[in-house]
Amino acid sequence: MFAGLLRRPEAGAFIGLLGVTLFFAVVGGVEFLYPSSIGSWLSRSATLGIIAIPVGLLMIAGELDISVGATITAGALITALVSGFYEQPIVLGILAALAFGAMVGLVNGYLVVRTGVPSFIVTLGTLFAVSGVLLGATVVLTGTTSIAIKAPEIVKTVFGMYVGGFQVLILWWLAITGAFFFFMHVSPYGNWIFAMGGDKDSARNAGIPTDRMTILLFVFSSVCAAFVCMSQAVLFQSVQATPQLTLIFNTIIAVVVGGVLLTGGFGSVIGIFFGTITFAVVTQGIYYTDFDQTWSNLVIGILLLGAVLMNNTFRKMALSAGPRKGGKA
Repeated sequence: MFAGLLRRPEAGAFIGLLGVTLFFAVVGGVEFLYPSSIGSWLSRSATLGIIAIPVGLLMIAGELDISVGATITAGALITALVSGFYEQPIVLGILAALAFGAMVGLVNGYLVVRTGVPSFIVTLGTLFAVSGVLLGATVVLTGTTSIAIKAPEIVKTVFGMYVGGFQVLILWWLAITGAFFFFMHVSPYGNWIFAMGGDKDSARNAGIPTDRMTILLFVFSSVCAAFVCMSQAVLFQSVQATPQLTLIFNTIIAVVVGGVLLTGGFGSVIGIFFGTITFAVVTQGIYYTDFDQTWSNLVIGILLLGAVLMNNTFRKMALSAGPRKGGKA
């Protein structure tokens, strides 16, 4: 039973999380485990994790979405434009942001399945196109690149506020993780996604609607990205029309640390969940140590590389156990 657990995709991610948490608890001191500290890295995990899970499912299916760097900004900007600049009800701003995210996902998915161009190239083009449209439209409509928004207290409570150092977005992250876990590891759609990542042509020949599933996964990715920054706009009440390019790399790192292969066909939602927390612990934990901050990126890189190598070891164990790929529960 123990050997079977170790072969699961999330095993390496969980052990890596325990390792980096122990490292910072020892090196950073007991303050790292205070509720306020836990709240800081869990809040960061939630912001990244809501995006990382659907992006991870796309990677399991053999695709990649890097347009989230622009879509996340779009969610905040559209909410601010509709409800801040034009002073419409906040509900309209939220719905408009999510609708725009769905539209970007539909465009990405349609272009990938109809043109056959690799999803990296398609979403790279979408990244720049959406960024340019948002920046240009914001300047034309408002005359500035920054928009203020004032959300009602009830909306801030539901989407953004902090309670005892813990952001409400953490609850959304847990709920979304549970929903995707059911989708991926309980419903039959998960087997379809693993099959697509293993061999898309064989999956299509087996009767799996690969085109529809690909488009659906891109929609999930874009909507979740728009949702996250919409929540941030509600919380901070100010939006800048600049794409969050570092978010792209952070998301991919978190997914890979969570045990997902870049080549597709292997991974799990729980693994991505643990990988996201690991990334947040490493990036936040460095500030609790006595390390010179000029060397912080080196320490972060070494710890994350160690976590990835550990995941690779467990992946090889899993693949050597039998022909089955993935982490279907």
